[in-house]
Amino acid sequence: MQYINIIQIVSAVLLMVAVLLQSRGASVGGVFGGGGAVYQTKRGVEKKLYIATIILSVIFFGAALANFLL
Repeated sequence: MQYINIIQIVSAVLLMVAVLLQSRGASVGGVFGGGGAVYQTKRGVEKKLYIATIILSVIFFGAALANFLL
């Protein structure tokens, strides 16, 4: 039971960091001097951050559900 709480806290903190690193309205490339096109595909760090956000949200939701059910 303690492990579920620890996993939930760690995933919550990492999820907050991942969400805050994603700039709203500007890509990571735009922050570091990249061009600003209307439509861009996610590449490099931005894509990894996007995938990490999805994975962390699934882990957080799973830990919250397990904490609720147990």
